[in-house]
Amino acid sequence: MNLELIKYLANCVTDSRLEVINKVLNLRSRYITVALEDLFQPHNASAVLRTCDCFGIQDVHIIENENKYEVNRDIALGSAQWLTLNKYNKTNNNTLETIKFLRNEGYRIVATTPHTKDVNLEDFDITKGKIALFFGSERPGLSSIVLDNADEFLKIPMVGFTESFNISVSAAIILHHLTLQLRKSEIEWQLSETEKNILMYKWLYNSLKDPQGIEKEFFKRYGK
Repeated sequence: MNLELIKYLANCVTDSRLEVINKVLNLRSRYITVALEDLFQPHNASAVLRTCDCFGIQDVHIIENENKYEVNRDIALGSAQWLTLNKYNKTNNNTLETIKFLRNEGYRIVATTPHTKDVNLEDFDITKGKIALFFGSERPGLSSIVLDNADEFLKIPMVGFTESFNISVSAAIILHHLTLQLRKSEIEWQLSETEKNILMYKWLYNSLKDPQGIEKEFFKRYGK
């Protein structure tokens, strides 16, 4: 990563904008990540993106088996440009590929669904390792592939007649609780300096009206 370029781009945004970017970077995390399996209602998926951004979750993994995901800009409110979106749509079993990838990255596969071996949200142990929260479509829920390969099962306890929240509400409740616990813990949940620099470049780029022109001027002046 070209640190001189990042410094150059930083001089092209306002001090208040740079302050916000640095503040958000220091509160971003990859200790918790979110996987969305084959959602067919784009407004719900877009609401989850907005929630992830609000609670400092950097990565979202989007599994496209039957349904292609499109961001609803009116609901996401630009949150997608600040997140790292990873789409899985190249194989016959994109769900399994996602699970394999996340497990190889050291994540516990956590299915957010009522289950015989589930754990209530307030009892979930965040200290056991990185967490990949899987959310499914409202009607079918998570696939049997996720349920059969999950390491743990997490549910939100409810006391009413309704059996479940919609996915965007569920994600908001779970992420609010877990990120609050995470920041109170002694877990090393923040991004590395390299990760921060990569995102700093991306976010500065997205904040500028003519980033390509500014980069071109930088390389013309300094040749780096």
